[in-house]
Amino acid sequence: MTPIKSRTIDRAENEVTSFTVMFNLLEQKVVLGGLSQATLLNYGRCIARISLHYGKATIHLDSEQINGFLQGLLTGERPSKSYFKYTVYGLRFLYRAHGLEDQMIKLPSIKSESKLPVVLSHEECKRLFKAGKILKHRVLLSLIYSAGLRKQEVCDLRISDVDMVRMMIHIRQTKYNKDRYVPLSKKMIIGLKKYLEAYMPKDYLFNGKTRGTKYSAHGVQWAMREATKRAGISKAVTLHSLRHSYAAHLLEYGMNIDTLRKLLGHKHLNTTLIYLHVARLGGSEAFSPFDRLYAKD
Repeated sequence: MTPIKSRTIDRAENEVTSFTVMFNLLEQKVVLGGLSQATLLNYGRCIARISLHYGKATIHLDSEQINGFLQGLLTGERPSKSYFKYTVYGLRFLYRAHGLEDQMIKLPSIKSESKLPVVLSHEECKRLFKAGKILKHRVLLSLIYSAGLRKQEVCDLRISDVDMVRMMIHIRQTKYNKDRYVPLSKKMIIGLKKYLEAYMPKDYLFNGKTRGTKYSAHGVQWAMREATKRAGISKAVTLHSLRHSYAAHLLEYGMNIDTLRKLLGHKHLNTTLIYLHVARLGGSEAFSPFDRLYAKD
């Protein structure tokens, strides 16, 4: 696994006694468990922040200190339910790695949410892809939608992974450490060729500030936020909404659910089935009885 880069983790390693030993064991368990680098980065950041907050390695903190930190995530100046959730997940994994199962019992439970994904309409997608400030952003967002990519997948994409002859994209070692291929759109090839000629990226398809380095996840998210504002889209969309829209639109165009599962790289079909609730499928479509109530008046 490539060494992860995080200022927060680096700070904790330099400032907190025994943090490095604790983190190294966590990294080992992540690798042996076949989890992704993104998982290690998320867990590592959360644990590093707790360690820095108290000036002590997380495994040496008592339950009162841990719960006090978690409470602050929900009631502080910038409360974050998502960060709270990932911190609890990270703590569970850390305690399991260190054989501290008793500590896991004292952690709060995470209630599962049954929110449906936010999906953009076809018209909103067109507006969004035109709204990017620069060609790089327009191609970036269009590619994410056109191939149903996750945030980290587009950051890790190399120029050699895009086969314009076979019209396929090779996505390597993703969420479940499995490779997959997805079709490359004919129209997308036109934009990619213009982008490659104009920016001449090296190695990675989308370079960061330094040529040859990968574009950061924060940079991709920023491009999405700016394009959403410029396109006048009021829905609560995130970068992942492009992947949701890809899935819903393919179902609307008639793709079967198992083929969609494979394209998305889902391990279980149940994960893919949620898109049946948001796609506008043919046949007997849902409607409001209010429309029929006055139909003959």
